[in-house]
This record gives sequence, structure tokens and C-alpha cells, in this order.
Amino acid sequence: MPVSGESARQRKPSIFNCLPLPEKSLIARIRRAAAGGRNPAVVAGIGDDCAVLRVPKGHELLVTTDLTLEGVHFRRDWHPPETVGRRCLVRGLSDIAAMGGEPIAVLLSLALPRDTKQRWVDHFFEGLLELAKETETSLAGGDIAQSPGKIMADIVVTGSVPKGRAVLRSGASPGNSIYVTGLLGASAAAIERLRRGRIRRSDYPQHFHPSPRVGVGRWLRAHNLASAMIDISDGLSTDLAHICEESGVGAAIDAEAIPLAKVGNPPREVALEMALHGGDDYELLFTSSKIIPARVAGIKVTRIGQITSAREIVLQTPGRRRKLVSQGWEHFR
Repeated sequence: MPVSGESARQRKPSIFNCLPLPEKSLIARIRRAAAGGRNPAVVAGIGDDCAVLRVPKGHELLVTTDLTLEGVHFRRDWHPPETVGRRCLVRGLSDIAAMGGEPIAVLLSLALPRDTKQRWVDHFFEGLLELAKETETSLAGGDIAQSPGKIMADIVVTGSVPKGRAVLRSGASPGNSIYVTGLLGASAAAIERLRRGRIRRSDYPQHFHPSPRVGVGRWLRAHNLASAMIDISDGLSTDLAHICEESGVGAAIDAEAIPLAKVGNPPREVALEMALHGGDDYELLFTSSKIIPARVAGIKVTRIGQITSAREIVLQTPGRRRKLVSQGWEHFR
């Protein structure tokens, strides 16, 4: 319920033109934009009190949630609204990919300050719905509210996986090889450049136009090749530590094998630190007892180390071996 006490009739037309549409009109606009892309597993979507989802026979439901906060995950002077919308959905879809799942639907709660221009909102949804269409994910509902301060987007993404086949973090065993998809460190490099001034967004597609590795996760699960898996959202050092903690194992990583994103030509030591701790890459990190092809679903896959029985993670460089401490993203640290 609104707390300002201001009615629509009290708003001046010149101010109203700068604001998002009223709630009902905005929802109708979103519903029209999302029409035609419904996943068959969505029985009922926008327009009812709840979305009605049908889990495919023999599957289990996957559910994940993520917050996207202005000033924490994006800045309006750095990130165009299409990027914010796309990255908002990437965060959830990457979690579904890490379980080997198939996306079904997304629910979005969006809080907007009164000074948000409708153009910004429209482009936000363009970015989100573009990715939803690419991954056959339906926008099935959510909520719209007025924010007293900054923009906040909260998503719930659902998916499914064959019963008993979800790839967990807890399945890694000593002797398993450790693999990553794609290149690491590009998003951290983009943030560093943004702090120093304007950049060409086309030079940093992994940051401004990221793609979740749904196809890779699906393929690994279907071929029973990943013993444990996680997406790299908080940084390789932190996300590998999650796998090791849940599996009760350690790891040895070959620093020379880590596939570094070559953007901005930083010294190798700097690029390595970005790859290890930067996060926001949305690649997959997984373990396997099998030899994995060099490309899976069109994405490069690289072996970077091995799971060990020691309860620590070490980073091996030529002539040196040191403990790898988790230094990726962590709220409140």
C-alpha cells in the first residue's frame, strides 16, 4: 500500500512524464512484451495471483533467487538498462546451469524510484526478455513497487532436472580433474576500467552481455560427466572453496592453465588475480573423473587442476606452491 498519500490527480503532468507508468499500466506493458515466449511448463503466468508451473514427468523442481541492487551490482552511469536486465536474469540462469537443469520460468520483483524514466524501464525489460527468449525461460509473474531510494530487482528462477540427476557441489572426489568453461577475469577487468573512466562496451561482452552456460551444464548432466559443479559468480577462489567445503576435499590448481581473459592487456599477474578473485564471470566450474572435450556446446573447456584429499586449496606456479585463500566477492566483508 502506498504511504505517500499523494494521488495521481495531484501529480503535475510535467513531472508525471518523467516517471514510470502507473503500476497497472506498467504490468500490462510488461505482459504484452513477454507474450508469445511461454515455456510449455508454464500453465498460467502474468495475470493471476500465482504462476502455475508444471514440472515435467520424472523431473524435480529447481528454484533459485538473486538480488540485483543499484550501487552494489550495477551503476546507472556505468551500465545501460539492457545490460542491467540481462545480468539480472543471468544470475539466476547461471545457477540453473550449474545444477545441470533446464530453465522454466522467472518471477521478477522490481522496485523503482519515482524519478526512473519509463525509457529506462522499457530497455531493462528488453535486456531481460532477450535472454529469456534465448533460453526459453518464461517471465511468469512478479511484483512492481515504488522504491524510496535506488533500483532493486529480485528474481526467482525455476527449472527442472531429471529426478536424482541434479549436479551438486558435494560430489567431488580426490583424483577428479577440475575444469572451467570460457575465460576468466573479463568482468573484473571491465569494472577496473570503469572506475578509471569510460570504456568501449563492445570490448567487454562478458560483462555487458553475459550468457549463462545452460547448454554446457545440460550436456554434462546428460552424459553423467560432472561429479560436482558451481557457477563462477563470486570468483574462482571462492567458488572452488565452496565445492571443496561441501565435498570435504582439497584442490591443487595450476596457475598457468587458468584461461585468462585478454582484455585491456594487463600484466599476467594482474590478469591472474582478476581471474582468481574477480567474479561475475558466470562460467561453470566443475569436477570430473573423465576426460572432457575441449569444447562443449560450443564453449571452450579447460582443465585447471585436480581434487586432492588434503583439506586445503593450493595454487601452483613455476617454482612455487602457495595456499590459495578465498578472496572473491562476499557481502559485509
